[in-house]
Amino acid sequence: MDGKWLEWAIELQSLAQAGLTYGKDIYDKERYERIRDISAEILASKTDIPVEKVKDLFCNEIGYQTPKLDTRAAIIENEKILLVRENNGKWSLPGGWVDVNVSVKDNIIKETKEEAGLDVKVDKIIAVQDRAKHNSPVYAYGVCKIFALCSVIGGKFEDNIETTGFQYFSENEIPELATEKNNEEQIKMCFEAYHTNHWETLVD
Repeated sequence: MDGKWLEWAIELQSLAQAGLTYGKDIYDKERYERIRDISAEILASKTDIPVEKVKDLFCNEIGYQTPKLDTRAAIIENEKILLVRENNGKWSLPGGWVDVNVSVKDNIIKETKEEAGLDVKVDKIIAVQDRAKHNSPVYAYGVCKIFALCSVIGGKFEDNIETTGFQYFSENEIPELATEKNNEEQIKMCFEAYHTNHWETLVD
């Protein structure tokens, strides 16, 4: 029962967003606005996040609500995987949100260049995951995570605003991870895909 409030808040937000997009009646739109506000108030009361910040993160989209896309690049060389160091000192596979005008493949390449300074080619898709089934904390919106095995074709690390460095780690020496982005299970999955000749993409 404890987690039901989040499901309710997400469903209310989704219904309100659809109603605001497709509804025509001005009074119905006012009601949908109020439903959206209630969903934000539920989330704020349960998380101690200010309601205005919740509205900015949770209620700022238009159109039919769909999951956000997040890409992660797995680069393995000499039995070690490349991780970038976040500003908080934790580590993750290079990646991030897919921009609205960028394809999944191009986003994988772009994010790896921005965070690790490396030019890569995308070799295969390892997995398409529902974030809610694998990572915590739970987000108030859906996220589809796409992991891809990549090869380095050039480049070098450059200072940037998102990461403070990168390093290759063997499977048994993985550092403290930014688990909201990737966890140990997902890193092991990337190693397994690398070692499997005919890997079949995992899809949730």
